[in-house]
Amino acid sequence: MRKFIRGFVFAFRGLIACAKEERNFRFHLVVAFHLFVYLPFFTLNRAELCVIIILCGMVIALEAVNSAIERAVDCTREISPMAGAAKDMAAGAVLVAAVVSVIAGIVLLWQPAAFAAILHFYLRYPAAVPAQLLLAAAGVWFVFFAREKNQ
Repeated sequence: MRKFIRGFVFAFRGLIACAKEERNFRFHLVVAFHLFVYLPFFTLNRAELCVIIILCGMVIALEAVNSAIERAVDCTREISPMAGAAKDMAAGAVLVAAVVSVIAGIVLLWQPAAFAAILHFYLRYPAAVPAQLLLAAAGVWFVFFAREKNQ
């Protein structure tokens, strides 16, 4: 049982390391966060909601795998062409997942009534505008200025 629990500890430590040290991982976290902030305005059934959750998780998980591959390859003094190709392929996997997620997001979330409801919300509660701008600024700071591995 102790080994089982330690596995979760190592996994969470890896996710925390990704969040601290990998800018692209932080970017995907921030995008997912803002998506889930606005999700209540959209009309989605359970299956559609599950698709969005799975796609967000897939992109974030692939970003973690990509980071792990980059770290493993960068442990060597000289990067072989095959190792460089492995890094490129892992990055390509993240790109494919992200593009597919954006396309699926457009298909599922293209709901003009939801956009109107978001606008109506901000018109009804103008104090929410600076709060959202603060959240967006915090997201930009988290993505671009939080501690990275090269700092």
